[in-house]
Amino acid sequence: MITLEALNALSASEFIATLGGVFEHSPWVPERVAAMRPFATRAQLLEAMRAAVQAATPEEQLRLIRAHPQLAARGRNRLELTAASAREQQRAGLDAVTSAVLTQIDQLNAAYLEKFDFPFIIAVRGHDSASILENCRRRLANEEPQERRTALRQIELIAEYRLNDLVG
Repeated sequence: MITLEALNALSASEFIATLGGVFEHSPWVPERVAAMRPFATRAQLLEAMRAAVQAATPEEQLRLIRAHPQLAARGRNRLELTAASAREQQRAGLDAVTSAVLTQIDQLNAAYLEKFDFPFIIAVRGHDSASILENCRRRLANEEPQERRTALRQIELIAEYRLNDLVG
């Protein structure tokens, strides 16, 4: 954990490196807010990063969404998870589900990816496999523009959790 004061004092490259994992594989987000320092609160920093995502082009937003892993990744895909994603999925119990639940998750992930051309994203903190499955089933009924907005909101929530874990 790093204090906000120490984070504000880092060089731009250190600031970006420290916050690079807050938004999955997207260091461009902290890069766009580095010059806005110093931040008075963690909430102010989070809002600046959220604003950077909202101001991004639709293509950049789509790349951000696609940078997220599928839930309950296995095999080679599991090796590609960031440490933060692996911890989050483990906390939600996704590494300990039955093979029947894993099959359901795989099927829903595939249907979601087929329909929207990006992975199903949910901030898993506070969820279990049953609520994750229910959310995916419900969201499959959405149209693409609505689901893109929902994915971005979930990414912002994930970023908030990660930032709270990282910055004291």
